[in-house]
Order: sequence, then C-alpha cells, then structure tokens
Amino acid sequence: MSQPPAPKPSRSSLNQEQLKQLRAELKSPYRGLRRFFYVAFAGSAFVGAVVFFFQLLAGQTVSTTLPNLMLQVGILTLMLWLLWLERSRNSA
Repeated sequence: MSQPPAPKPSRSSLNQEQLKQLRAELKSPYRGLRRFFYVAFAGSAFVGAVVFFFQLLAGQTVSTTLPNLMLQVGILTLMLWLLWLERSRNSA
C-alpha cells in the first residue's frame, strides 16, 4: 500500500514586515482613513475657531458668535482626543 504524500508546509511569500503590517491592519481596520478624518475635521474646526474668535474681537454679537466659537473649540478638542486615543491604542 502506498501512502499519500504528506502535505508540504506552505511557505508564505510575504516577509516578516509585511506580515506584521497585515496583522496590525486586522487588529485595527481603516486606521489610516480614520486618522485622515480626525486631522481633516480638526483642521476645519481650527479654521472655524479662528474665524469666530476674530469675529468676537471685531465686535460681532456675542450671543451668536460665542456659542459657535465654543462649538468649534469642542469639535477641535474631540478630534485631537480621538487622534490621541488612536495613536496611544496602536502604540501599546
């Protein structure tokens, strides 16, 4: 009786660095896309905060300008916090 040939161990064509990158992507999919949106929204909020800050300095009505400024600062803070969380989670 002949025995079937033993399965050969498959040898990956990927090097260790590529395997490491693939494993990181499996743990955290779309990380680059999320970081892009965090940076883009933070930049937009920064520009908005600067505009509303100078409107306050120019003497625009405080009752409408100050809430808008606080909203922009809040969004900027949130985006920077999310970006910080993303970086600290992936470096650990």
